[in-house]
Amino acid sequence: MRKIIGFFAFTAMTTTLFASSQEEVNKRLDDAATVFSEVTAAPDKGIPTDLLEKAHCAVIVPGLKKGAFIIGAQYGKGFVTCRESGGTKWSPPAAIRVEGGSLGLQIGGSETDVVMLVMNERGAQKLMESQFTLGGEGEVAAGPVGREATAQTDAKFHAEILSWSRTRGIFAGISLKGATLRTDKDDNQALYGKEMDTREVIDSKIALSAPGRRLISMLSKYAFRG
Repeated sequence: MRKIIGFFAFTAMTTTLFASSQEEVNKRLDDAATVFSEVTAAPDKGIPTDLLEKAHCAVIVPGLKKGAFIIGAQYGKGFVTCRESGGTKWSPPAAIRVEGGSLGLQIGGSETDVVMLVMNERGAQKLMESQFTLGGEGEVAAGPVGREATAQTDAKFHAEILSWSRTRGIFAGISLKGATLRTDKDDNQALYGKEMDTREVIDSKIALSAPGRRLISMLSKYAFRG
């Protein structure tokens, strides 16, 4: 009898832990949707629309904490989504972790939001790897901001990935050379009920949570094609 009671107690405990983890990940996913909406709603201060329309994938990492910006330590969690074949619809968001990277992220307030756009298929394929470090020549560059930035983008078209940060309402391009993006299988399991890597999530037709649908809706609204 004690063993049976212990089994049910353990089951209840693990279920509670999973539910808590799922709630946390969904909250982060909702924050990612808010971040993307806010940095694209003001064209004169946000990401140029033409870049959003050309992007193959988007990476959003909400609320990086300044105190956690230590080289080699985990300092952020976010999501990546890519266009499906045909270029109009967006894939389910896959959870990723961001580690290391530019010390420039430490400048400013206590929280920093990061948005990255992957501008070609080669960069999109790199994102599918279990671990991908930014930093090759021409691979990642600080993204331009606002309506007047379109003319500046010609010099940046060689970059596979463009990146921006927002701290205390100030939105600007930032270079993330040295940052490593990793698949977060634990968060994917919390979201989708099974352990999945980035490619499996991106290539799937898995059902989305409400925050996931909201993020995809935001991408469809601002990063449309044609």
